[in-house]
Amino acid sequence: MYYTERLQWVRDCKNITQKEIAEHLGIKQQQYARYEKGINIMPITYLPQICEYLDVSADYILGLINNMVSYKEKQD
Repeated sequence: MYYTERLQWVRDCKNITQKEIAEHLGIKQQQYARYEKGINIMPITYLPQICEYLDVSADYILGLINNMVSYKEKQD
């Protein structure tokens, strides 16, 4: 599973819209949607903000682990 699919899956599981994440990042919803679809490559600088907002580890999003671990747990 690509990081784009994991981003969408976690967002859907947590009932968060693309618009909500885009607003958190300070970008338009259409721009975020292009990242999720893999049309544009998401700047790595957004990853920590997204992981904190979705409360999921970057390791999970990047496919380094298969268990969805909380962002807060990885901070300890």
